[in-house]
Amino acid sequence: MAKVTVTLDADLAIEVMLLAGVRSPQDAVELIVRDYLARGHRTEARTGEAGDGSRVTQDRPIVQEG
Repeated sequence: MAKVTVTLDADLAIEVMLLAGVRSPQDAVELIVRDYLARGHRTEARTGEAGDGSRVTQDRPIVQEG
């Protein structure tokens, strides 16, 4: 897997480390990003993708009474 270097403000890195409960800023940011992506995938699985037009239709079935 390719590696990317990202520069963060020290206060932000420390806050992420505290939230993630790890001692390494690298591990903390990786955990936060992985969690963010997993939440996005779970949301898509529940609601469908934005381009999923088959879920929203303008044609409603006609209900016959009687």
